Amino acid sequence: MNEEYMTIVMGLIMHGGNAKGLAFTAIQEAKEGKFDEAEKLLKESNKELLEAHHTQTEMLTQEAQGQKTEINLYMVHAQDHLMNAITFKDLATEIIEQEKRIQKLEAK
Repeated sequence: MNEEYMTIVMGLIMHGGNAKGLAFTAIQEAKEGKFDEAEKLLKESNKELLEAHHTQTEMLTQEAQGQKTEINLYMVHAQDHLMNAITFKDLATEIIEQEKRIQKLEAK
């Protein structure tokens, strides 16, 4: 396993972790009624996911060209982090929309 491989793995973990953390903070902001800030945080989360997606796309392209990617526990862990971040961000988007509805109803 070379340094370039570990840089890729750590990048996926880092961007996934950042995306999930931003989405979590977005939920907290929404709960306080700060919907503009929540939306901003979700956009930042999306940017982090996009960075990770670019890395995945590059890996898939290399694989399609016959350059095999080493699959080990590090890569599985990195992909797991990323998939969890994507799921969490999608769920955060839904939770924020529900929070908007709840706060609107409570204001009546």
